[in-house]
This record gives sequence, C-alpha cells and structure tokens, in this order.
Amino acid sequence: MRYFVTGCAGFVGSTLADRLLGDGHEVVGFDNFSTGRDAFIAGALQHPKFTLHRADLLDAPAVRAATAGCDAIFHLAANADVRFGADHPLRDFEQNVGVTMNVLEAARLNGIAAVAFASTGSIYGEATVIPTPEDAPLPVQTSLYGASKIAAEGFIEAYAEAFGLRAFIFRFVSLLGERYTHGHVLDFCRQLREHPHELHVLGNGEQRKSYLYVGDCIDAMLLVMQRCTERVCIYNLGSDGYCQVNDSVAWICERLGVQPRVTHGGGDRGWIGDNPFIFLETAKIRALGWTPTLTIRAAVERTVDFIVKEQL
Repeated sequence: MRYFVTGCAGFVGSTLADRLLGDGHEVVGFDNFSTGRDAFIAGALQHPKFTLHRADLLDAPAVRAATAGCDAIFHLAANADVRFGADHPLRDFEQNVGVTMNVLEAARLNGIAAVAFASTGSIYGEATVIPTPEDAPLPVQTSLYGASKIAAEGFIEAYAEAFGLRAFIFRFVSLLGERYTHGHVLDFCRQLREHPHELHVLGNGEQRKSYLYVGDCIDAMLLVMQRCTERVCIYNLGSDGYCQVNDSVAWICERLGVQPRVTHGGGDRGWIGDNPFIFLETAKIRALGWTPTLTIRAAVERTVDFIVKEQL
C-alpha cells in the first residue's frame, strides 16, 4: 500500500509513518513544519519507501500532486491549540476545515479509496453521557477546535456518500508518549525545570481527563482499517479510565524527583473551551480485540522521560 500522511513530521504523524514503513508500506509524507520536527522523521528519510513533501495543505494543487498514486490517506495535520483558539478564531477553520477540503478534493480527483481522519473527543463538548459513546447526542460546541473538527467530520462523511470513498473517523482523547510536543505534561515539566519548588495549575486541578499512549492509538487505527467494512467507520479511541489533573501532577513530580508547592488558578476549567470531564466509551474498538498496553500513569511517565531526555 502507498499511504499519504499529513502532518508526517509531527507527534502522531511521524510515529505512524515509522510504523507503516516498518510494516513494508510506502509512505508519502506532507508537512509544512509549523510544528513538525526534522528530528522526528530522521529515520524515515533514510528509508527507500519514504517521500517527503515540505508544503502547506492550504496549497490545493500541491496536495493533489503529492497524493497522486496513493491508495489511502491519513489526515493527521491540524491546529490543535485548543487553549488559544479564541485568540485566533480563523485559524481553526483554515487549518482544520479548509485543509480537510483540500485533502478530500485530492482524494476525489485522484481516485483514492480511503481517508482516515484524526478527530477528537472534544466534539462531544460537555457531554451529558459519561463515558461518552460514538452515538451520543452532540451538544453545543464549547471550543473552536471542537467545532472545526466536527465540521471536518461532516464534510468527510458527505464525500463518502457522494463520491464513494471510505471514511475512517477516529475521535481521540489526548495522546501521550515519545515525540510529544504539546500539552499539560510538557507545560508542567517546563515550569518545574524553571522553578522546581513551585508549580501553578490552571483551574482547580480536579478536571478529569482521559489519555492514551500514541502507540496504542496507532494500533487501534490500523486495526479498524483492517476490520471495519462500513462506508463510514467512526470510533472513539481512549483508555478505560481517567485521572484528575492533580493525579497527573503528582506522577510528573514523582518522576522528576521534585516536591513543589502547587497553586491553582481556581474554577472547574483552565480556559475557555476546557472540558472539565472527558471520558470516552471505547466498547466499540474493544469489540475488535484491541486494548491499550499502557495505563494512563505509565503513559504520563513515559512522556516525562522523553521530555527529560530531549530537553524540551
């Protein structure tokens, strides 16, 4: 198979590219390196079945040219900065919805059979059903990021119906692991490196979140693409539990060997759009025989080890 991977130099994209190459597939990577890193694809660049396009997904002709001859697309590139979404309200639309349209048009024009999309549990907003299943009613959207992802999902589903491509939509919880470059574990590690005796946490620290190890996420995606036979396959990907932010703080501090004074900003969320409770129902993916290999705590600890090793 020849796979097109957007965001190939990012956290998830580079990990997926390495996995696909290791499985014997060809990979065409596409990244504008706004957040991607050359170091993450150093190994892939040495592989004879890897091709890199340094370009922007907003460039529709470049996307169409790069996808020619591919069998399937993994669309992972996105603006994932939920916290500052309101500061740049057009960014989520352009980089999450607009570029998805370019990817879909490239798939249509080049006759590509399947598109896999990295969506998010944030599309459920502040869910009334916990754990939240794939068929839960969608509430009012609480973040521009979540709104852009549900809009992109809608276009993907419509293209599947109109043009016959197969769609695989994966709604992730937050991912952790090697090559992690964005999120609370990095934020806390950086704070503690600058002042190891003090740590400030946004919100009251009682926000409840679920996380998943990136390797387990990729295992789940590939399994679904092998097993699901529907035109549109929608799967939650997450762990079988959750933790409080305060739990994560304790694990990070223990791993770093520090005992800071922890202060809290107050309130039940850290910023506009911060969902105080995210926990997805994963019975559907588990019915295919998948189960995560790492607990949330183990994933946090492995992420801390990576941050320390790479001095991020």
